[in-house]
Amino acid sequence: MAVSGTLYTFPDHWRSYKPLIAAQYSGAQLRVLSSPPHFRFGHSNRSQDFLAKFPAGKVPAFEGDDGFCVFESNAIAYYVSNEELRGSSREGAAQVLQWVNFADSDIVPPACTWVFPTLGIMHYNKQATEQAKSELRRALGVLDSHLDPVMGVYGAAMWVWGPEADGVHPPPQITAKKFAENQPKKETGKKEKKEKEKDKEKTKEKDKDSKEKEKDKGKDKGDPEEELDECEQALRNEPRPKDPFSHLPKSPFILDEFKRKYSNEDTQSVALPHLWEHFDPQGWSLWFCEYKYPEQLSQTFMSCNLISGMFQRLDSLRKHAFASVLLFGTNNDSSISGVWLMRGQELAFQLCPDWQVDYESYTWRRLDPSSPDSRVLVSEYFSWEGKFQHVGKPFNQGKIFK
Repeated sequence: MAVSGTLYTFPDHWRSYKPLIAAQYSGAQLRVLSSPPHFRFGHSNRSQDFLAKFPAGKVPAFEGDDGFCVFESNAIAYYVSNEELRGSSREGAAQVLQWVNFADSDIVPPACTWVFPTLGIMHYNKQATEQAKSELRRALGVLDSHLDPVMGVYGAAMWVWGPEADGVHPPPQITAKKFAENQPKKETGKKEKKEKEKDKEKTKEKDKDSKEKEKDKGKDKGDPEEELDECEQALRNEPRPKDPFSHLPKSPFILDEFKRKYSNEDTQSVALPHLWEHFDPQGWSLWFCEYKYPEQLSQTFMSCNLISGMFQRLDSLRKHAFASVLLFGTNNDSSISGVWLMRGQELAFQLCPDWQVDYESYTWRRLDPSSPDSRVLVSEYFSWEGKFQHVGKPFNQGKIFK
């Protein structure tokens, strides 16, 4: 009997792809709760009811219809899988587990070191990034050499257990499609091949006229579309999203130039002077935000994950915003606040439903760029240095959205 239950996560969480892909192959029925009002990451996973089922408060987390609860993506994927994915023999199961561990230990860490600075989750370090690229190439070379000859039953398991292996974290339908395309085709027997070739020759002349007619029709009506599966068809039929900022007049302030200055040069002596010299107060705005529920913050690493999760869900806003969000204090006594630079005069989150998952968990105050106090605040948050007198807690760490 196929497993059924609820998967708690947040939108586009790459670790949730593993159980979702496993469910596609095994036939398990998963209901995904990832957005309000059913599930609000940072609130729902801190409730007493949730922590009673999942003490770590982490997602993804799975609750079966039979009441069984389990967290950690590998454990959930294992539970919702079938025998074919887990390995039908002790040897097969050991090999699957081997590659699960290999992905977690040899692929994910260097991939994160390489990718996270581009997402603003951590600072860029050239030496660490180059080393990560080298380690990732080596690990993927090992993976390629294994997958090439054995892309069969255990190949399916590899696509399930290691969707993070390519560093891009593709959605389940794309991963499944890649796997299907890479399956070995059955070879036709020589006799059968010859017979088919003869049949093709016999029908070639008969089909010639009809093909010509089809070509003529194609010129008038256009070439027929390639056959698409349900997922691809749904994606193609979706209307192209409208630019939420298309109603705004062109601004002389170029955000990418400021981001380059910030990433590659000194913040105090180069990046901030560039910002104040070129800032367009009619086309852009500055905002101070503060997390509403500091009493719910416990371990600092979990608080950092809260910030990172918000940044990930705002990925499509990156070319229109920049932010520095900081964590202050220590375990069980911390707070989160930050400064945002946004396109337009209003909070950009209101322009797109996809951007509204987290922003209501913060209070927002618009800053006056001509005010000395506001400039000090921006300087402190963008440089991660200063007295931070309004906070009352020591600086712990920060994350950049760019």
